[in-house]
Amino acid sequence: MSFNRTITLAMTGASGADYGLRLLQCLLAANCRVYLLISRAAEVVINTETTMSLPEGAAAQQAFLASRFDAVPNQLVVFSREDWFSPVASGSSSPSSMVVCPASGGTLSAIAQGASNNLIERAADVALKERRQLILVPRETPYSEIHLKNMLALTQMGAVVLPASPGFYTKPNGIEDLIDFIVARILDQLNIEQELFPRWGEGDVVSLPNLD
Repeated sequence: MSFNRTITLAMTGASGADYGLRLLQCLLAANCRVYLLISRAAEVVINTETTMSLPEGAAAQQAFLASRFDAVPNQLVVFSREDWFSPVASGSSSPSSMVVCPASGGTLSAIAQGASNNLIERAADVALKERRQLILVPRETPYSEIHLKNMLALTQMGAVVLPASPGFYTKPNGIEDLIDFIVARILDQLNIEQELFPRWGEGDVVSLPNLD
């Protein structure tokens, strides 16, 4: 089976695991092939913040998530943290787009400095050096000067910093709508069609206040 495109998705240890999991679900539903990277801290966050019990090991996680999100064979590939022979580790075969969602402050720092101590950091380093699309979704508050400097540096390198700051003009009915707001913005950045929320001016999602 052919896929529309391949996306690298990395999940790190910031709060907000549901953002990454919902994005994964939407990418698979859009017939994208997903290379998934999950940090050790992200595993803890997933098991803490969600009802999901993520198994240990890349192969088990791949089978579990593929079944949960109805992925077709070969659509979802989970790589271990030190799989240096995976496609994402090399500019010659890594996908054209990568998203880190959620992105921890430590991950932002490591990517900004080119640390490449694990596969997530290496994959992001490849995206930057190859001038490919890199979207970083930090979920932290407040931001320290270190966070802001790292985000500025990454923006200057060509990355897109898309904080997990959902809007409320859509009149959300619950947490799911807030999650979908951010996921929709990520999909828009990836130029992937989405029906989670209309773009501004394309639907009745807001009632502006009376300014008289």
